[in-house]
Amino acid sequence: MKKQNKPIYVTQPAMPPLDEFTEYLKKIWQNKILTNNGPLHQQLEQELAEYLGVKYISLFSNGTLALVTALQALRITGEVITTPYSFVATTHSLWWNNIKPVFADIEPNTFNLDPEKVEAAITPQTTAIMPVHVYGNPCNLDALQQIADTYGLKLIYDAAHAFGVKVNGNSVLNYGDLSILSFHATKVFNTIEGGAIICPDEKTKKRIDFLKNFGFAGETTVIEPGINAKMNELQSAYGLLQLKYVDDNIAKRKTIADIYRKNLIGIKGLRFLNDIEGVTHSYSYFPILIDSKEYAMTRDGLYEELKSNNIFGRRYFFPLISQFPSYKGLPSAQADNLPVAEGITKQVICLPIYPDLTMDEQMNVCDIIKANQRT
Repeated sequence: MKKQNKPIYVTQPAMPPLDEFTEYLKKIWQNKILTNNGPLHQQLEQELAEYLGVKYISLFSNGTLALVTALQALRITGEVITTPYSFVATTHSLWWNNIKPVFADIEPNTFNLDPEKVEAAITPQTTAIMPVHVYGNPCNLDALQQIADTYGLKLIYDAAHAFGVKVNGNSVLNYGDLSILSFHATKVFNTIEGGAIICPDEKTKKRIDFLKNFGFAGETTVIEPGINAKMNELQSAYGLLQLKYVDDNIAKRKTIADIYRKNLIGIKGLRFLNDIEGVTHSYSYFPILIDSKEYAMTRDGLYEELKSNNIFGRRYFFPLISQFPSYKGLPSAQADNLPVAEGITKQVICLPIYPDLTMDEQMNVCDIIKANQRT
């Protein structure tokens, strides 16, 4: 096992060639358009819609504002059933809209919302379901849609991890009423900061575009209280270049995931997720679960062991959103309501995965995990 001198983080942005970005900057400097639906913004929307196989996409300055705006666009109120196993932005977007989050438990093999638990959590105040495609693994799309249709609920997917993910050849972003992407620097496709809402019709896109630009429907016409959530031209230029290289970067991520599986299979007390049949994955994350009853140490023990070797995995997602002070007082946030999520959050570590991760660096990660297994 080699000494790891250079820090290895859970992710690292794949950045396009600087000289190619400079060419876009020259165009921006020439036309002096920096924001407000500029030409590069329009070009990126068009190219992303084509690449992702979706009808309409609206770009945002970040994914959190896209979530907040999606709820406004569908006029969601009351209660929304969501997952405790996600990044805090999912639930924060509800709070900012004065919506009560209701947590439901997750499935043990996908870590996504369990449809049976969702249906059991519905009350007369429920207006929508907000699932997350955790790590880019698609939710149980048919079951959740059936529940939404049966009870007259809106279905809004937090698809922050699901860029480029397809189910039987169809983009996962085409399911539900709306899907939200994040283009944060940590994501498979990034615009430094950024995000998007995917919607099925032009009318909804127009409403979303009004909302993200102060509610303006014309030079002197404001139709409702909107916010400023527009993506600027520099972000758009960066995104156009990222799109040029994203397929190669996803292929590199797949290779890294395959190497992890090959080297970590058979270790007692260690479990990882396999690819799902019929799903085109983008390999956003590589989570493993550590069962301290069979592995030689706890999850936190392995996490600290990796850190001591300059390897910085992340315990995504620990703690649960339901355990944070803002939400832990909710009846649905109690541990006995979320036994599967409570168990997984204590076992998970996401290992480093990004296109520039070298074979030597990855094998060092694997060697440390192997060295600490029970013999």
